[in-house]
Amino acid sequence: MVNLFNFLLDNMQNHEIIFASYDLLIPVPLHRNRLRQRGFNQAVILGNILKKKYQMSLQSKMLQRIVYTHPQVTLPVKARKINMRNAFKVKESQSVEGKTILLLDDVYTTGATMNECARVLKKSGASRVDGFVIARAV
Repeated sequence: MVNLFNFLLDNMQNHEIIFASYDLLIPVPLHRNRLRQRGFNQAVILGNILKKKYQMSLQSKMLQRIVYTHPQVTLPVKARKINMRNAFKVKESQSVEGKTILLLDDVYTTGATMNECARVLKKSGASRVDGFVIARAV
Protein backbone atom coordinates (compact mmCIF):
# COMPACT_ATOMS: atom_id res chain seq x y z
CA MET A 1 0.00 0.00 0.00
CA VAL A 2 2.88 2.36 0.79
CA ASN A 3 4.32 1.88 -2.71
CA LEU A 4 0.92 2.55 -4.27
CA PHE A 5 0.42 5.74 -2.24
CA ASN A 6 3.91 6.94 -3.16
CA PHE A 7 3.26 6.23 -6.84
CA LEU A 8 -0.05 8.11 -6.76
CA LEU A 9 1.48 11.09 -4.96
CA ASP A 10 4.38 11.23 -7.40
CA ASN A 11 1.98 11.19 -10.35
CA MET A 12 -0.69 13.61 -9.08
CA GLN A 13 -2.29 15.61 -11.85
CA ASN A 14 -3.44 18.36 -9.52
CA HIS A 15 -0.33 20.06 -8.18
CA GLU A 16 -2.27 22.98 -6.69
CA ILE A 17 -1.90 21.59 -3.18
CA ILE A 18 1.02 23.18 -1.41
CA PHE A 19 1.52 20.82 1.49
CA ALA A 20 3.83 23.22 3.33
CA SER A 21 0.94 25.69 3.73
CA TYR A 22 -0.73 23.43 6.31
CA ASP A 23 0.07 23.39 10.02
CA LEU A 24 -1.19 19.86 10.62
CA LEU A 25 -1.98 16.65 8.82
CA ILE A 26 -4.86 14.80 10.47
CA PRO A 27 -5.98 11.41 9.16
CA VAL A 28 -9.63 10.39 9.39
CA PRO A 29 -9.63 7.97 12.32
CA LEU A 30 -11.08 4.48 12.46
CA HIS A 31 -12.99 3.34 15.51
CA ARG A 32 -10.74 1.20 17.70
CA ASN A 33 -12.85 -1.91 16.95
CA ARG A 34 -12.52 -1.42 13.19
CA LEU A 35 -8.80 -0.72 13.55
CA ARG A 36 -8.43 -3.95 15.50
CA GLN A 37 -10.30 -5.85 12.75
CA ARG A 38 -8.36 -4.32 9.87
CA GLY A 39 -4.98 -3.98 11.55
CA PHE A 40 -4.14 -0.64 9.92
CA ASN A 41 -5.61 2.73 8.99
CA GLN A 42 -4.84 3.65 5.40
CA ALA A 43 -5.29 7.37 6.16
CA VAL A 44 -2.51 7.11 8.77
CA ILE A 45 -0.29 5.34 6.25
CA LEU A 46 -0.91 8.19 3.80
CA GLY A 47 -0.17 10.69 6.59
CA ASN A 48 3.14 9.05 7.39
CA ILE A 49 4.16 9.23 3.74
CA LEU A 50 3.24 12.93 3.49
CA LYS A 51 4.93 13.66 6.83
CA LYS A 52 8.18 12.15 5.63
CA LYS A 53 8.01 13.50 2.06
CA TYR A 54 7.13 17.11 3.02
CA GLN A 55 8.46 17.33 6.62
CA MET A 56 4.99 18.01 8.01
CA SER A 57 3.40 17.61 11.42
CA LEU A 58 1.13 14.55 11.60
CA GLN A 59 -1.38 14.28 14.44
CA SER A 60 -2.90 10.81 14.12
CA LYS A 61 -4.50 10.81 17.58
CA MET A 62 -5.89 14.37 17.61
CA LEU A 63 -9.19 13.43 15.99
CA GLN A 64 -10.95 10.44 17.47
CA ARG A 65 -13.86 8.35 16.25
CA ILE A 66 -15.99 7.90 19.35
CA VAL A 67 -18.94 6.08 17.78
CA TYR A 68 -18.72 2.74 16.03
CA THR A 69 -20.56 3.49 12.80
CA HIS A 70 -21.80 1.25 10.03
CA PRO A 71 -19.41 1.19 7.06
CA GLN A 72 -20.44 4.04 4.76
CA VAL A 73 -20.24 1.84 1.68
CA THR A 74 -23.15 -0.26 3.02
CA LEU A 75 -25.49 2.72 3.35
CA PRO A 76 -27.60 4.71 0.89
CA VAL A 77 -26.36 8.24 0.21
CA LYS A 78 -28.90 10.01 2.45
CA ALA A 79 -28.12 7.77 5.44
CA ARG A 80 -24.37 8.41 5.30
CA LYS A 81 -24.56 11.92 6.77
CA ILE A 82 -26.77 10.70 9.61
CA ASN A 83 -24.40 7.79 10.21
CA MET A 84 -21.46 10.16 10.74
CA ARG A 85 -23.26 12.67 12.96
CA ASN A 86 -21.41 13.08 16.28
CA ALA A 87 -19.06 10.19 15.47
CA PHE A 88 -15.88 12.24 16.02
CA LYS A 89 -14.30 14.42 18.68
CA VAL A 90 -11.11 16.44 18.96
CA LYS A 91 -8.91 15.21 21.79
CA GLU A 92 -7.31 18.59 22.61
CA SER A 93 -9.07 21.63 21.17
CA GLN A 94 -6.19 23.96 22.00
CA SER A 95 -3.95 21.93 19.67
CA VAL A 96 -6.06 22.79 16.62
CA GLU A 97 -7.00 26.38 17.49
CA GLY A 98 -6.04 28.73 14.68
CA LYS A 99 -4.42 25.93 12.66
CA THR A 100 -4.79 25.15 8.98
CA ILE A 101 -5.44 21.44 8.70
CA LEU A 102 -5.19 18.98 5.86
CA LEU A 103 -7.61 16.16 6.60
CA LEU A 104 -6.54 12.84 5.04
CA ASP A 105 -8.52 9.84 3.86
CA ASP A 106 -8.15 7.13 1.27
CA VAL A 107 -11.46 7.39 -0.64
CA TYR A 108 -14.04 10.17 -1.02
CA THR A 109 -17.54 9.06 -1.91
CA THR A 110 -20.33 11.37 -0.70
CA GLY A 111 -18.18 13.56 1.54
CA ALA A 112 -20.16 12.75 4.69
CA THR A 113 -17.13 11.56 6.66
CA MET A 114 -14.88 14.43 5.57
CA ASN A 115 -17.61 16.99 6.23
CA GLU A 116 -18.29 15.72 9.74
CA CYS A 117 -14.58 15.61 10.60
CA ALA A 118 -14.11 19.14 9.24
CA ARG A 119 -17.16 20.38 11.19
CA VAL A 120 -15.76 19.02 14.47
CA LEU A 121 -12.28 20.45 13.79
CA LYS A 122 -13.71 23.89 12.91
CA LYS A 123 -15.93 23.81 16.00
CA SER A 124 -12.76 23.18 18.04
CA GLY A 125 -11.12 26.29 16.61
CA ALA A 126 -9.31 25.23 13.43
CA SER A 127 -9.05 28.22 11.11
CA ARG A 128 -9.26 26.14 7.92
CA VAL A 129 -9.79 22.48 7.09
CA ASP A 130 -9.17 21.08 3.61
CA GLY A 131 -9.40 17.48 2.52
CA PHE A 132 -6.95 15.29 0.64
CA VAL A 133 -7.83 11.82 -0.63
CA ILE A 134 -6.11 9.29 -2.84
CA ALA A 135 -9.24 8.27 -4.76
CA ARG A 136 -12.74 9.46 -5.52
CA ALA A 137 -15.51 6.94 -5.99
CA VAL A 138 -17.49 7.42 -9.18
